[in-house]
This record gives sequence, C-alpha cells and structure tokens, in this order.
Amino acid sequence: MQYVAPADLLKDKIILVTGAGDGIGKAAAKTYAKHGATVVLLGRTTQKLENVYDEIIAEKGVQPAIYPLNLEGASPKDYADLANTIEDEFGALHGLLHNAAMFGAASPIQHHDVDLWYKVMQINVNAAFLMTRALLPLLVKTDDARIVFTTDDKTQAYWGAYGTSKAAIDGLMKILADELDTENPVRVNSIYPGPVRTRLRARAFPGENPNTLKMPDDIMPAYLYAMGSDCEKKGEIIQAQ
Repeated sequence: MQYVAPADLLKDKIILVTGAGDGIGKAAAKTYAKHGATVVLLGRTTQKLENVYDEIIAEKGVQPAIYPLNLEGASPKDYADLANTIEDEFGALHGLLHNAAMFGAASPIQHHDVDLWYKVMQINVNAAFLMTRALLPLLVKTDDARIVFTTDDKTQAYWGAYGTSKAAIDGLMKILADELDTENPVRVNSIYPGPVRTRLRARAFPGENPNTLKMPDDIMPAYLYAMGSDCEKKGEIIQAQ
C-alpha cells in the first residue's frame, strides 16, 4: 500500500487499540498518536503499555491513556466498565482497532487441546465481540467512526483454533459492516498484514528467518488508511503489502 497520510489525519480523534503493548498493536498506537490521535492503550501487561506510553511521549505524540485488561478473563461487565471509563474521560470514541490475538498451537483438529481452543477463541473472537458490543453506543455517536480488525488467511490444515478464529473475525467484520452501513456512519474493515516480524509470527513459524520479514512500522500506511477519513471502503479486507 502506497498511502501517504496527512500529518493531522487523526487530529482530535480518540482511538482504542487492543494488543497495544507489542508488535503491530504497538506500532499502530505510536503511529496514530503521531498523527494526532489520543490513543487508549489496551493490553494485558501494564509494563508493556507503560513502555509504549513513554515512547509516544518521547516521540512527541499526543499523550495516550493506559487501560490494562486481560481479554482471556474479561466479563461483559469489564467491557461495560471500559465503555463507561472512555465516555467519562473523553466523551467520545472515534476508532477501535482489534489487534490483540493469541496463536495457540499448530495442531490437527482431532488432537487439538480443548482448553487451548477455548482460550484462543476467547481472546481472538469472543473478546472482539464483547468489546465491540459495549463500545458501539459510543462509536455510533461520532462522525465517521471506524472499526478495524487485524485478520489472517490461515485456514489450511493444522491452523486449528487460530485459523478458525480469524475466519470468524472476517465473518464478524462483514456482518458488522452490513448492519452499520444501513444504520449509521461507522465503517468496518479488516487489514491483512501479511508476513510481519512479530512474536506471534515467530511462534507460528519458529524456523523462519525474521530478517526476511517486514517490520510492523512498514505496514502502518494500511492502518492509517483504514482508520482515517480517506478510506471509503466497507466490509473489505485491506491488503497491507
């Protein structure tokens, strides 16, 4: 993607990024802050979120906020509390990037560990549903709000819960896009990042040479495009490379 974003593309926007402590989520959070957004950094590990916070400040991005949350154990009430906190602190939400994900393990379905299956689906699918459901009332009240998912194409043999979860996310994205297209101006799309040097990628491909992969920063034009007002797509999977 050759998109070049204006420096003020996300000025005065409030954007929540899940999985903001590492990898693509970290890069997206820093990039959004650099382009004017107040980013709510959401992740499981407070120390990682604090490190991202410090990097954003050091790079003169807009001061972010930190919201630690363990998606594996979060309840509907936890997501309602998140929505209430954002409304109380900021009064609005303009963007939601669902980026947090767990790989789990490569395994044939017949032998897939049941507890691991539940855990991956909880983090990758159920959390996205519950969070979106809780935050939609805030998103629909803003002009040109955006929901963006990070997807993958791993639906071949042995991709197990992870591959299934990403297929489910694509379905959720398309259903949301269709529903919100007729009711309000929220645009919903997914981004397929392709091979990128992240910890999740390393777990999935332990024998791969990471030096052959693009860095998360290299694919940020797609994440800016999908979250900004220049994107008029709805219900589509945007290729980042």
